[in-house]
Amino acid sequence: MASRDHIQKTLPLLRLVLSEAGCQPGEISGVAYAAGPGLIGALLVGAAIARSLAYAWNVPAVGVHHMEAHLLAPLLEPDPPEFPFIALLVSGGHTLLVQVLGVGQYQVLGESQDDAAGEAFDKTAKLLGLGYPGGPALERLARAGQPGRFNFPRPMTGKPGLDFSFSGLKTHAVITLRGAGTDDQTRADLAYAFQEAVVDTLALKCERALRDTGLSRLVVSGGVSANQALRARFAQLAKKTRAAVFYPRMEFCTDNGAMIAYAGYARLAAGQHAQTGLDFKVHPRWPLDAI
Repeated sequence: MASRDHIQKTLPLLRLVLSEAGCQPGEISGVAYAAGPGLIGALLVGAAIARSLAYAWNVPAVGVHHMEAHLLAPLLEPDPPEFPFIALLVSGGHTLLVQVLGVGQYQVLGESQDDAAGEAFDKTAKLLGLGYPGGPALERLARAGQPGRFNFPRPMTGKPGLDFSFSGLKTHAVITLRGAGTDDQTRADLAYAFQEAVVDTLALKCERALRDTGLSRLVVSGGVSANQALRARFAQLAKKTRAAVFYPRMEFCTDNGAMIAYAGYARLAAGQHAQTGLDFKVHPRWPLDAI
């Protein structure tokens, strides 16, 4: 279904964007597309269209790593972070801590061993009877929650290392809800406690990464970076560690075309060779430090 929607909507969307931008194909000097990771059908549609357009327009095309695009998204802002920095990529499909030395120079310091943070948000939201996407719905419900009623664990913070684990929080939510009931206040209190546990865990790991690397700049990107409780907690972290924290603007937190375009621009500007033919390859699974 996703692939069919891509086939039906990508070219009309492209025409609309070019029209609204007042841009002609002859003004375009390159085409960037998401080459992975992700659903292979949707990736193939995007790659085929991108390669075809680049071939027809006689410009280079470059395949972009989806998570690289997220970690570079704050560079679109008026006050972008300078290299090097630590990046926390936190979304529905990924939770990664990365040391970024420059474009294409990435070292993964830690990642989720099971559910991503955004996935845990969505699953817990479903448990609470909320809609999809669950993260924003759970955040809204948590605003009515009372602190201190429920105590959720902060997974993997008591042991060394920078990896994450969030599936246990979902299980803890199931057990807590069974024993506490499902009235509105209980659901709000549980949402508050769950959100605080996730946010605290992310902040603790980022603080550890900044300390271990000696860096003083932190990029937080991906869909979960739009969460206001997370931003408030990271403001405290910045004050405590004297680190500067950078975010994409709100509309660039979730998946978007601008971040793919910028990552492609950065790759081409850095001298990456881009193929100009029609052959292409996509990567449903693609470790960030393997690009």
